[in-house]
Amino acid sequence: MRSRQFLSTCALVAALAPSLGTALTDPAAPPVENDYVIRDFHFTSGETLPELRLHFTTLGKPHRDPHGTLDNAVLIMHGTGGSGRSLLNEHFAGVLFGPGQLLDAHKYFIILPDAIGHGKSSKPSDALHGRFPQYGYADMVAAQHALLLQGLQVDHLRLVMGTSMGCMHTFMWGEAYPDFMDALMPLACLPVQIAGRNRLWRDLLVQAIRTDPQWLQGEYQSEPTGALRTAAGLLLIAGSAPIPMQQALPTREAADQFLEKFMQRELEDLDANDLLYQVSASRDYDPSAGLGKIKAPLTQVNSADDFINPPELGIAEREIKKVNGGRFVLLPASDQTHGHGTHTWAALWQPYLAQLLQASPPPSAH
Repeated sequence: MRSRQFLSTCALVAALAPSLGTALTDPAAPPVENDYVIRDFHFTSGETLPELRLHFTTLGKPHRDPHGTLDNAVLIMHGTGGSGRSLLNEHFAGVLFGPGQLLDAHKYFIILPDAIGHGKSSKPSDALHGRFPQYGYADMVAAQHALLLQGLQVDHLRLVMGTSMGCMHTFMWGEAYPDFMDALMPLACLPVQIAGRNRLWRDLLVQAIRTDPQWLQGEYQSEPTGALRTAAGLLLIAGSAPIPMQQALPTREAADQFLEKFMQRELEDLDANDLLYQVSASRDYDPSAGLGKIKAPLTQVNSADDFINPPELGIAEREIKKVNGGRFVLLPASDQTHGHGTHTWAALWQPYLAQLLQASPPPSAH
């Protein structure tokens, strides 16, 4: 399955064009992929898996200070439907990981895990289908922690950062393991339970799949295409932004042609069970009561044209006051922002990352 996540309009238009095959990482620090298997993994639902496979991509090499503390590991978590490799694109990796850039892979050990149910990690479509354990965000974070601590022997993180779902996981990391990192940067989310319109569109997507006669309780022989059309359409609207969409699709014909190509592309790769589980996993998310547990400096960045996290709710400004050393940045909507997908366009928010790294030096620098 193609690495997917909530995409901006411009990224969607680019995705439908022929691939240029551009190398986005330095050949001297190439990405390395591997798997880590957690034995007898217990989910919060009470279910277990004898083997839970976590796939991950790394760039660079770990470094320890004279005291033996790991001082250059960076954990970056992807959004719903994505994978670690989905962040190796020109707008994210191409801006951050190159020589002399903020997260230069020659200096940092960058860890890009595929969350449970995503990418090449264990997921329903492997074999179990609707009998796969009902995982939630708490399970995903616990598995990531096991990957780092036991699989990679990473006992400290210079930075934890995530986009969309990974943004929510970033808040959870800060609460569950407050002494594990020097800094936190959540991108495009809110630190409260998913309710209101955000809950409704997710419910609509889930119900479209569950009520499709072709779904067959997850044991379908062919994908329930009617449900997946509805799901893909909801994801398209949720991840889009009005200004760049109007610019990219200024005529009726352009919009209609784009939608046709978009649906063809999405329906080639979507798996109904995987998507159902991915969207349903947010049901246990609500870090609001524990925000005061976060110790590391935290900078949260949202954009004003984000359909999923609309700024008029005022939630981010209210909740950031609970975070010691917390800072919230709202990027104004413009022809440079990309709605929810702004989280992947690092050029727009990297100045705030630079400030965060400067304000949170590792212990060895004190």
